[in-house]
Amino acid sequence: MALKLYAGYPGNKNANKARIVAEYSGVKISMVENFEMGVTNKTPEFLKMNPIGKIPVLETPEGAVFESNAIARYVAKLKADNPLFGSTTIEYGQIEQWIDFSSLEIDAPLLSYFKARMGWTPYFPAVEEATLADLKRGLGALNTHLASNTYVVGDSITLADIVVACNLYLGFARLLPKTFTSEFPHVERYFWTLVNQPNFKKILGDVKQTDSFPPIESAKKPGQQKEKAKPKEAPKKEAKKEEPAKPVDAAAEEEAPKPKAKNPLDLLPPSKMILDDWKRLYSNTKSNFREVAIKGFWDMYDPEGYSLWFCEYKYNDENTVSFVTLNKVGGFLQRMDLARKYAFGKMLIIGGQPPFKVKGLWLFRGQEIPQFIIDECYDMELYEWKKVDITDEAQKERASQMIEDFEPFEGEPLLDAKCFK
Repeated sequence: MALKLYAGYPGNKNANKARIVAEYSGVKISMVENFEMGVTNKTPEFLKMNPIGKIPVLETPEGAVFESNAIARYVAKLKADNPLFGSTTIEYGQIEQWIDFSSLEIDAPLLSYFKARMGWTPYFPAVEEATLADLKRGLGALNTHLASNTYVVGDSITLADIVVACNLYLGFARLLPKTFTSEFPHVERYFWTLVNQPNFKKILGDVKQTDSFPPIESAKKPGQQKEKAKPKEAPKKEAKKEEPAKPVDAAAEEEAPKPKAKNPLDLLPPSKMILDDWKRLYSNTKSNFREVAIKGFWDMYDPEGYSLWFCEYKYNDENTVSFVTLNKVGGFLQRMDLARKYAFGKMLIIGGQPPFKVKGLWLFRGQEIPQFIIDECYDMELYEWKKVDITDEAQKERASQMIEDFEPFEGEPLLDAKCFK
């Protein structure tokens, strides 16, 4: 009976570990065809090989082996004195060390990031930031090691290199563009050296690095929307049960929700400031911004109908990855879309080196931050908020500088500036 590998789908980076090892070891592995995830892996025959139904699984004449690193080790062991295990006991120990390191410090954060971006797990900016900080730490350690080593152990490719490269493959091919990986030049050199080796290339083909970060598929937090949908259905059912003998009243109850409740901000006294006029002035001013747009803003500003607020991210010390910080702010602005009719905002990402500071200025209808924004946009609690005292010339000037993206701002360069309008 030949070795049969259940990979599930083409390009499975975990199955590719064993396949590349097989190329280096002269071992023949056949791929199981017509495998349907969710069907084949639920059959009694498959569950006998792996009780939790995960892939990859290697079927051998002596029995089945699951877990990708274990499968790769098994295949390597089929060749006597396989150099993939090193030439000394200490090399063998270090090979195992780097396999574990790669699984825990590189593969785990990559998978966590990937699953959240794909919408398979809930997406939270703070969790993603922590995940990428862990990944950056792991890649940094690997980068330091590779600064003086061609491979992770010894002077030739070992099992550790195959496992590390396959774990990095997901990052390079689908998740991390050059703007991220360029911080780790020795890891880049190492990865491209490996994937262009004939035995790697036979399995992986021509590897191309992704041009961009994957979009956030779960940014709208569907789980929370479902929770909100339930109360809407429940009252209708209860109303029909409680008053079955009053069809007229029941019909009235069904009709009642149709008129859309007015936003409390629409009930405020009219303001002399027309928000759309300000937004047009901001967008259309291409030169002499201070003299035209900033002066125009203060001429339009109505302190009775609107209020200005400074905000500052509470956890700036955690902003160690530039693109994560930018994505965090971008996500905040997306989730503020419900306030577009009643607000204008500027968010500055400040600093030439991490950690980056995130500070903002917001114009809201009314004298307080609207409650519906606080309730619906969970980012609000991640910031400290302070109302601007426009009678204080220093605060007024600071607000002006934030609107015009003045640089340096408070003595530091701007990494980026984003506008909500």
